Amino acid sequence: MSGQTSSSNPTIADPYQYLQIIPNPNGTITRDPNRFPNSSPSPDPKNPTPVLSKDTVINQSRKTWVRIFLPRQTIVDSSSTNKLPLIVYFHGGGFINCSASSTIFHDFCSKMTLDLQFVVVSVDYRLAPEHRLPAAYDDAVEVLRWIKTTQEDWLIENVDYTRCFIMGSSAGANIAFHAGLCVSQEVDNLVPLKIKGLILHHPFIGGVQRTGSEMRLVDDPHLPQCVNDLMWNLALPSGVDRDHEYCNPMVDGGSKLWENLRLLGWKVLVTGCDGDPMIDRQMEFVNMLVTRDIKVLSHFSKGGYHVVELKEPSKAKTLLVLMKDFMFN
Repeated sequence: MSGQTSSSNPTIADPYQYLQIIPNPNGTITRDPNRFPNSSPSPDPKNPTPVLSKDTVINQSRKTWVRIFLPRQTIVDSSSTNKLPLIVYFHGGGFINCSASSTIFHDFCSKMTLDLQFVVVSVDYRLAPEHRLPAAYDDAVEVLRWIKTTQEDWLIENVDYTRCFIMGSSAGANIAFHAGLCVSQEVDNLVPLKIKGLILHHPFIGGVQRTGSEMRLVDDPHLPQCVNDLMWNLALPSGVDRDHEYCNPMVDGGSKLWENLRLLGWKVLVTGCDGDPMIDRQMEFVNMLVTRDIKVLSHFSKGGYHVVELKEPSKAKTLLVLMKDFMFN
């Protein structure tokens, strides 16, 4: 997910400047603290906000945590026995930017919570290049195991653990499907947590060979190709290219672990738009799942741009209707 600029803006020629990051000699980057505004949680039930939220530490040494979102009415109506489904959500940012507190993702999770009447656990995972992949995948799996065992009252009192979906936007969608593949090998150990499917919102994937949509949108103002390449260079393990499985899920025919999803009956929703440079890869990804006999639903809209639903309320509304139909049917 990148900032907006015009295709003639010279910053597109300098992806570091475009992302407002500075590379350091020790392999880390310095991020602009004002680039992505943050929002604080609202944990007080007396607060009139329709969605409550609070932060909980997952791993102190890794500095990972989650922000839990809960419809306020759930706490008010304590007599209700109707527990809510769960979405475990991973934010975008090209693996190198943003957090669960970033306003753009805080607001999106709040909207999901309110409109869908789900509990949302939004994950703050470690960022690259300080922590290259698979660090974010490891953090994702750790959170899913934590949900199984935690005594966190908002979850214990309000969540129906048998209805869980793993979701992410952009790089977060990439994390969601890799985490899903990992935990598909240990579903018995996650009980009472029962995963029903994956929701991949504009999944951030790539490869060495340029696709038609990548060439057509090489200077896309929302996600220029040079910026896309830089984020992968910073996120992937040192010494590998974009045909590594973390970036290109179609390489060598795809992971053998997809067979687990078929056997478990998990569903997969993939969304995108033809204004996203990655649409050709996303459609190829869907076709691969179809050939694996995975229950997959795809929705690719006309126009738009990468993760447009995070910025345009009318598009977000359409996405949430699609998600509701996917999750309840």
